[in-house]
Amino acid sequence: MNQIAFVLLERPVSWAEAAFGFAGLTLLLLVLALLSSWRAARRREIEAAMAAERAREMDDKVAEMNRQQAELSGRMQTMAEILSTRQGDLARIMAERMDGLRQQVGAGLEQNVRQTNESLGRLQERLAVIDNAQKNLTELTGEVVTLKDVLANKQARGAYGQGRMEAIIRDGLPAAFFSFQPTLSTGKRPDCLVTLPGDGRGLVIDAKFPLESFTMLREARGEEAKKHASARVRADVGQHVKDIAERYFLPGETQDMALLFVPSEAIYADLHEHFDDIIQKAHRARVMIVSPSLLALAIQLMQSLVRDARMREEAQVIQAEVGKLLDDVRRLGERVDKLDSHFRQAQYDVAQIRTSAGKVTGRAERIGALEFDDASPNEPQLPFAKAVKLKAAE
Repeated sequence: MNQIAFVLLERPVSWAEAAFGFAGLTLLLLVLALLSSWRAARRREIEAAMAAERAREMDDKVAEMNRQQAELSGRMQTMAEILSTRQGDLARIMAERMDGLRQQVGAGLEQNVRQTNESLGRLQERLAVIDNAQKNLTELTGEVVTLKDVLANKQARGAYGQGRMEAIIRDGLPAAFFSFQPTLSTGKRPDCLVTLPGDGRGLVIDAKFPLESFTMLREARGEEAKKHASARVRADVGQHVKDIAERYFLPGETQDMALLFVPSEAIYADLHEHFDDIIQKAHRARVMIVSPSLLALAIQLMQSLVRDARMREEAQVIQAEVGKLLDDVRRLGERVDKLDSHFRQAQYDVAQIRTSAGKVTGRAERIGALEFDDASPNEPQLPFAKAVKLKAAE
């Protein structure tokens, strides 16, 4: 045992020393192996704990992301329901308003058509009355033989003609379209001035027909007396026609035509039968000689013009209201287009939100699929958040 086994650093080593040294070295290696095994186990425990912590944090983050995604989905569904409800309400309100407008316009047009038909019916009735009056003209001419008793006094005669004319005009025209004894710009006062719609100039009606010469003509018994009375009729009527043309024809104020009212159908018939030259002269002077029936017919025509003018005014009002209605409908369409663009923008935003949610879900799935390798003993341990960012960056 004391034999020298080998020489180490110029010192002889025996077999016993070598055995003891080998045993100590073996023990040291065993201790080192045990220490290394313990450190490896400890490192595995730490890594397992870190992995469990990372898994728990990952689960918490995934749960939070799922909760946010569910909340976002709920909000999106609520928004979609609200938008659908609002759109349905808007469509219903538009339909109700359009129905109301159609009913109002239809009722107005129906009422106007009914009033027009009634007015035309009354006009036809009055035209029938005028036709009957013309048929009875011969009988009236025979009955009205003379106006001597009624028209003996000049003032009474003028009042009689004025009264008949006023009665005919009041019966046929609204009060806003005529005036009696108005004063013109020249100071002259015609018996009546009728203003037609659409024209500011008035139509003059004169009721001061000279009847003295006709009375003389009826009372004349010889040829010479009749010729003298006829000449008196021509002179008086011609002068009166001339006076009307000179006094009442005012440019821009009165019409270029006037009416000379004869209060007797018999005198009017005599004028047309025996004094055609006077009628022609009056026509050339733009003075129309009318009897009560012809004045009533003229007033009826004027009434038709007034009614037509009022109908045109009402039609213009209806057209204006329809134009405003169309403007309202156009503005409503523009607002609907704006609302539709808002809806489209909201749908686009919802699609973008869904895309972002899909990206977040995809990233969460990729993070959940990450695998972490065991770190070497000399590699420094990184925090979990920093490790995740580095892994995501790779």
